[in-house]
Amino acid sequence: MEEKIKRRKSFVASLLLTLAAFIWGTAFVAQSTGLEIIGNFTFLCLRSCLAVVVLTPVSWFIYRNNRRKSGEGEHGENKTFISKRLVLGGILCGGSVCLASLVQQYGIILSSVGKSGFLTTLYILIVPLLGLLFRRRVKPVLWLCIAIATCGMYFLCVTSAGTIGIGDVLLVMCAFLFAVQIMIVDHFVQTVDGVRLSLIQFGVSAVVSAIGMFVFENPDPVAIGEAWLSIFYAGVLSSGIAFTLQIVAQKNLNPTVASLIMSLESVFAALAGAFFGERLSGREIFGCALVFLAIIIAQLPFENFIKKKSVD
Repeated sequence: MEEKIKRRKSFVASLLLTLAAFIWGTAFVAQSTGLEIIGNFTFLCLRSCLAVVVLTPVSWFIYRNNRRKSGEGEHGENKTFISKRLVLGGILCGGSVCLASLVQQYGIILSSVGKSGFLTTLYILIVPLLGLLFRRRVKPVLWLCIAIATCGMYFLCVTSAGTIGIGDVLLVMCAFLFAVQIMIVDHFVQTVDGVRLSLIQFGVSAVVSAIGMFVFENPDPVAIGEAWLSIFYAGVLSSGIAFTLQIVAQKNLNPTVASLIMSLESVFAALAGAFFGERLSGREIFGCALVFLAIIIAQLPFENFIKKKSVD
């Protein structure tokens, strides 16, 4: 019975993470459009502030509802709205997300779009390697899935190898920072509320990017008004909703499996482009198929099959 409940929670978490990847993939156009009008720090600051505005009433409602139902949440987390552990996790998550987002934007400017998509999703390799440092065992089948997904991302994103430039190095750094954020979430989400963790994460991101905005850029209200739709999409959907779905979903998923599902972001971005008229080549379709295959294999209950065979 417990195994069935665990599998059901894992399945729901996978669906939530797939939805998050879909939002991130479709938000790529909005983000690129907004960055053509306003600066990187300004865009990140405004989207983070908007995420805070959206998440504050939601997190407060959930907190009050949990208090009303049980009086005290799991591990006493609902005794107070903000706890030291929650703040620590939010600061670490917010710092890594803020740096990763900024590095990614500068990397995209200095590199090709295809290589950007591939190099950013290298976190699917970095996450299990970081997990090994913390003695998180990775099943052999997941290493196979990682290899298949990496090949798929290469076929999907990279059309020509070219040379390695500064932009490529920045994108690899971005992949590392996103991998760090995934591992931080995995560490904290078991003992703190996911929505409140996401709220503090974007509060930290808003403060850090606001400092950069006023130091390195000159925010123009007129330009901000022109980019409002991109800011709204990135702030409400990509940040407020998708990142919160990531944090909530990771509570019931292995971080390596979670990173594999999140790599669907590039697949959904390519499919969204095809929906709006961009033609997918056979190479790109093959890459999409490999990524989907890797994620399907990662979800199959191989352990149950092996146990059943051993019993027989």
